[in-house]
Amino acid sequence: MALDLFAGIPVTDYAAALPWYEAFFGGPPSFLPHDTEAVWEVAEHRYVYIVQEPGRAGNALVLSFVDDLEDRVAEIGQRGIEPAGREAYDSGVAKVTYRDADGNEISLGGSPR
Repeated sequence: MALDLFAGIPVTDYAAALPWYEAFFGGPPSFLPHDTEAVWEVAEHRYVYIVQEPGRAGNALVLSFVDDLEDRVAEIGQRGIEPAGREAYDSGVAKVTYRDADGNEISLGGSPR
């Protein structure tokens, strides 16, 4: 059985949010379902999308675990986006949180070097 996962992030203004997400993900969307929605495939069958829904904007929480946490954070920083926060847990896992203009949180977790 195939399984696709879509994690949605509602934004107030699609046109204003799109450049931030393109910088965060390092490129244009994988596909555009309609005029106010953009989808990035972040891993095989795993997608993150933004959609213009002002009444719901600012409440998303998305966390992805990655093998190369520090490399990803450095790459995102080179594209002009800095973390809003960092957390380290006793288990050895770290979490780096980013916030878009609406306050949506998109985080990366993994083992720091």
